[in-house]
Amino acid sequence: MRDLTRLKSLQALEASARHGSFVGAAAELDVTPPAVGQLVRSLEDWVGYPLLRRSRSGTERLTPVDEAQYALNDIAEGLDRLETGLRKLRGRKARSVVVVTASQALVANWLLARLDDFSTKHPTIDVRLDVSDRVIDLAQGEADIGIRCGLGAWKGVKSTFLMSEEIIAVCHNLLLQAGREVTAGWIVEQTLIHDGTPHPGGDFPTWAEWLAKSGANQVPAERGLKINSTAAVIQAAVAARGVALVRKALVAQELDSGRLVHLLPDVRWPVKWAYYIVAAPKALRRYEVAAFHDWLASRPR
Repeated sequence: MRDLTRLKSLQALEASARHGSFVGAAAELDVTPPAVGQLVRSLEDWVGYPLLRRSRSGTERLTPVDEAQYALNDIAEGLDRLETGLRKLRGRKARSVVVVTASQALVANWLLARLDDFSTKHPTIDVRLDVSDRVIDLAQGEADIGIRCGLGAWKGVKSTFLMSEEIIAVCHNLLLQAGREVTAGWIVEQTLIHDGTPHPGGDFPTWAEWLAKSGANQVPAERGLKINSTAAVIQAAVAARGVALVRKALVAQELDSGRLVHLLPDVRWPVKWAYYIVAAPKALRRYEVAAFHDWLASRPR
């Protein structure tokens, strides 16, 4: 016979250990911090020893003792399976929600065009997009799953490679002059749009570096339009404000439509940054999150 009388106490322990505080656990469980503390203490009374180490300082004031840490994976998995069972009780028509986060540029120019395929394959899962250029804290549940561009190592999440990236030069087709060949010299004559967004460790080229590689005789490093937002750089190129160096994946739709033109495609500049599917291990135990992860990972590169 199963003894589930301490289910709420187990929920309180798992959430407290994950958040590192009773306050964070209380916000998730929609109760007060003292109520969470009382549930954890009742479980400690039952097992006969403290389950959490208490600290008065630091970002994580509660850390599980070794015995608790050893049991927490099983506890978390059990709670997830209970949630899955409850969802099944609601029947086939029950809908699940997965919250996906990605940058504005990636959502607009890459992800949105592909979401219909996911909805067709998983009609009972609703996708909610959290469009943000800041790094959402997936480990603390601000979103379920995300797509990030970087070196692939982020604390508290599992990373799965999605696709590589390279930097290309683009401009609006209106800027091209009939009968004139596009050369590095022609590009030098245009308004150069500079992306001032930091890309640490990514080996992203400046205009001076890219033009030098393309064989330009003159390399104007500083003149032009400087913008500190990747999405705004793309918007400026689409508005025919000049020539921009951009990530290829972020302008795929504009290139397909012919509105933007890939200039000097033989000049290749792969970068160290790539796109990764990221999610907290706990989130991936949920069916809808795992389904979105697997769908993304199987997409054609």
